[in-house]
Amino acid sequence: METLVYIPPARNQQESTMIKKVLIAEDIDSINEGLGKHLKETFNFEIVQVKYCDEAYLKIKRAILDEEPFDLLISDLSFKEDHRNTNLKDGEMLIGKLREDGIETKAIIYSIEDRPYKVKKLLNDLRLSAYVVKGRNSINELTEAIKVLQNGDSYEQPQLRENPAEEEQMELEDFDILLLSRLSEGLSQAEIREEFLAEGIKPSSLSSIEKRVNKLKIFFKAKNTIHLIALAKDMGII
Repeated sequence: METLVYIPPARNQQESTMIKKVLIAEDIDSINEGLGKHLKETFNFEIVQVKYCDEAYLKIKRAILDEEPFDLLISDLSFKEDHRNTNLKDGEMLIGKLREDGIETKAIIYSIEDRPYKVKKLLNDLRLSAYVVKGRNSINELTEAIKVLQNGDSYEQPQLRENPAEEEQMELEDFDILLLSRLSEGLSQAEIREEFLAEGIKPSSLSSIEKRVNKLKIFFKAKNTIHLIALAKDMGII
C-alpha cells in the first residue's frame, strides 16, 4: 500500500511557526515509542507521549494554562478500548473537541485509514495541518510533512488526486450524505420524507427523495439500495 500524505494549502505564510514541542497520541507502544525516538533524533523536539485521547486533551489544556502550549499534535485515528472509561474515544473526537474549544493547535492524523473521501472529510472538518497514512514509508512521509509545516509551505501527495472518479465522489452534497445515512438506518423513503418534513430539511417531497436515490444508484453504479449503502460505507461516506 502506498503511503498517502495531504497537507492543505497554507492560509497565510505568516501563520508558520517553528515546531519545538510535540504531543503524540498513539495506543500501540511500538509505534508510539518509535515515532517519539525518530522525531527526537530528527528534529530534537520536546516529545510528550500518551495512549489515551482524554489524557492528550488534558495535557494540551494544561500546557495552554501554563503558557507552554504544544506546537503540534500527532494522533492516531482509532484507539482500542480497554478497561479504562474514556470520553474521547478516538483521534477524530479529540481534535474535534479541541476545535470546539477554539484550540487551533497544528494537528496531524497518522492512521491506516486511507479512503480518499474519509481523508478529505477529516481534513476539512477538523482543520488538520496534515494527514499521513501509515505504510512502508510513512515515517519518511511524516518527516517530510513536518518539514513542510515548519517552512510554512503547502504539500499535497499526488496519490489523493490520481483517481478522478474518487475525487468526484468527494463532492457529494450534505443532503446526499444525510439521505444515505437515513437509508443505512433502515428507514424507508416515505419515513425519510416524514423526518425531513419535521426537521425542515429540503427537498422533502417523496418524488425528490426517490429521484435523488436513483441518481445516487447510477452515480455509484449500485444494483439496488442495499448495494448503494454498502458502497457508501466502504468509501467512508457514512
